Amino acid sequence: MTKRLLALWGLKWNPFSPEVPPEALLLTPQVEHFCWKIEQGLVRDGGFALVTGDPGLGKRVVLRLLADRLATLPDLTVGALAHPQSNLADFYRELGALFACALKPHNRWGGFQALREKWQAHLDATLLRPVLLANEAQEMSAAVLSELRLLTSTRFDSRLILSVVLAGDGRLLERLAQPDLLALGSRIRSRLTLQPLSREELLAHLKHLLATAGNASLMTPPLLDTLCEHALGNLRVLVNLGAELLAVAAQRDLPQLDE
Repeated sequence: MTKRLLALWGLKWNPFSPEVPPEALLLTPQVEHFCWKIEQGLVRDGGFALVTGDPGLGKRVVLRLLADRLATLPDLTVGALAHPQSNLADFYRELGALFACALKPHNRWGGFQALREKWQAHLDATLLRPVLLANEAQEMSAAVLSELRLLTSTRFDSRLILSVVLAGDGRLLERLAQPDLLALGSRIRSRLTLQPLSREELLAHLKHLLATAGNASLMTPPLLDTLCEHALGNLRVLVNLGAELLAVAAQRDLPQLDE
């Protein structure tokens, strides 16, 4: 969006861009409680947490909010997987890059030991477990998920040295119910299940986006209601509809968007 259009509407940024700053993301009580449990529990005790929901319900938003919150904790190391579809060798390469640990992918046992020693040293120095965030975790292979389970614990599973937050759609739940991943599924300590949003919840998100961007009255109340009714309870659909309307308004130089 050009500076001219931002000036036309008195906006600091495009409220419907995927790159909105953290303050534009609405922290609901449900998400606040989940983030608190990760910060106060999982990071200090280790283990797995799970965020699930259909596409467009806000899993990425939750991970962004959580990552920003964890970034305020002194000395805590947080890594985010960029390629969940990796095979085991590439998975180890990515872990080595994320946690600044020199690994030799052809020596998986050596990599296994090096990562655990790195995380153990971090825990001994800070009393906090490093955190790994994995979005689109339904794309991770059973071999990688099983390896991750083994990597996170020592002393016959009595000492956890890594905190892992997996986020994915319903396929992830189906994967964790399969026999080869039941051991991992049983280790989920915190869960956040995202459901389709009500009209009131969508309206709260939309108003928050506009207000933080700098123009709470950019859209008229009837238009806000119309958008929420057509979004089908899906946050991504709501944002995409808003972006389409904003593009039309930009083309026509409209100072306000109405129904």
